[in-house]
Amino acid sequence: MKWPSHGSNPHYLYEAAGLKQPERILDFSANINPLGPPDSLKNHWSEFFQGISQYPDPHAASLKARIAEREGVEEEQILIGNGGAELISLLGRMLTGKQVVIVEPAFSEYEQACRVNNCQIEYFALDDSGELNFPRLLERLSHTDAVFLCNPNNPTGVYFSRNIVIELLQECKKQNCLLIVDEAFYDFVVEYETLVPLLKESEQLLILRSLTKMFAIPGLRLGFAMSSKERIESLAAYQSHWSVNGVALAAGTLCLEEDDYIKRTQGLIALERERLFSFYKKNRFAYSPSRVNFYLLQDMELGDQYPLFAYLLQKGIVPRHTFNFPGLEAKWLRFAVRGRVENDTLMGALAEWRSNHRSSL
Repeated sequence: MKWPSHGSNPHYLYEAAGLKQPERILDFSANINPLGPPDSLKNHWSEFFQGISQYPDPHAASLKARIAEREGVEEEQILIGNGGAELISLLGRMLTGKQVVIVEPAFSEYEQACRVNNCQIEYFALDDSGELNFPRLLERLSHTDAVFLCNPNNPTGVYFSRNIVIELLQECKKQNCLLIVDEAFYDFVVEYETLVPLLKESEQLLILRSLTKMFAIPGLRLGFAMSSKERIESLAAYQSHWSVNGVALAAGTLCLEEDDYIKRTQGLIALERERLFSFYKKNRFAYSPSRVNFYLLQDMELGDQYPLFAYLLQKGIVPRHTFNFPGLEAKWLRFAVRGRVENDTLMGALAEWRSNHRSSL
């Protein structure tokens, strides 16, 4: 059975599962801000429309300048991409034939981008608690050209502190190994500690970020990479002209002004995540210690989680399967943190599941 490699687009998931899709569904498989896009985007939409008859700026100069000002880096250290997926694809091309370590479980795009470019791929599994075992990982670096680290981790939601990343970066510097830190969900972490100043100290660091998750604009596709000028120049050489559309560029500039929206989102996610985790603890569901807007869930009374997965799909509740996350292999389900009403619906369905499938032990 071929399962979809991403969340969202639930009709593909129902098709793969051989189930009829209910008329109404709640999609918990895509980790998008439950508040929806900022109001500023709707208010300026007519302006965006006026620009679609013009070619977008191939250098994304306006957006790049705003990011440079906000992050305290030079514009030449930034590459704007058509979502994080394009940037990961460009990295795969830049690393063609190289030795790569992927810290797993992780976003499947890393492996796909590296495999199609004939990279030699090794996997490094997180501990059962979701933590990094540094001594074991550092042993791998002597023969490695690049390491992919997703932080916060997708799919667990675990966040690695700045000190942990610094320790890894120091060893990468010694071994001349590129450390790629994918921070697609960094802005959901209230206590996030920025890595950007480390770019001045090391050419071995590359940071990936996405604007589509926090600002709920996955249909526009927008992300950016930050690294040394030389690294960004090398990466940009693989990018086609006008890969980022004009609407996305204009929307991105507005999104970078939405600090209050980000704080409101962080507060909502923290509150709803705590409500969900409290329910899970009372009802014997295991969950990952997530710090962001998604988490892993497991019915501790089941080995294979597929019966729960199918039950929820039939209820019109769509989780993210983990068939293609190495190290998880369907032992968990991933859920986005949505709004209060949607989360109440999920908890209601799980309470019904628990009452009907409670262990006799």
